[in-house]
Amino acid sequence: MLGMSSESPPPTAPGVSKGRPRRRLPRVPAFYPVPLRANPHGWTPERQAHFLGYLAETGSVSAACARVGMSRKGAYQLRNRPGAESFCAAWDAALGSPVRRVTIADLQFLAYQGLIRPRFRGGKYIGSRQKPDNSALLRLMSHYDRALARVDRRGDESCSKIRDLRVAKGNTCG
Repeated sequence: MLGMSSESPPPTAPGVSKGRPRRRLPRVPAFYPVPLRANPHGWTPERQAHFLGYLAETGSVSAACARVGMSRKGAYQLRNRPGAESFCAAWDAALGSPVRRVTIADLQFLAYQGLIRPRFRGGKYIGSRQKPDNSALLRLMSHYDRALARVDRRGDESCSKIRDLRVAKGNTCG
């Protein structure tokens, strides 16, 4: 072979780094933020997403809290609040526990805001993304259609405006 001696190191594939192997990040599932009062200095949904991303990156609750500017005690209080099941499952997954499935019953939130997904690139947390869930929107519309069909069957005149709107738009069932 040209240019290769018996002492040359074997060629490496492009993009493969030498040295210390990277720590494999746990998969952080999309989560439903803990419902709280609106307070720009508290645990906003965006701050909750950043916390989970940094928690997955560092593996340390204290370091993740320091990066988002919140206290460790506040993080554990947030985790223990009612309605924090999805956040708690994402926290556990960020620390390497198996991912638990949590069912979100709030179709309106899923359809209009969507779950928050932490994003990573090259082993580093780069931000989060919140995207409305189209399947939740379709389920919500189906739910409303069934409710309107029940109103139609009853013949309730108090809902005649809704019925007229459906006929005008061509959304009749049956």
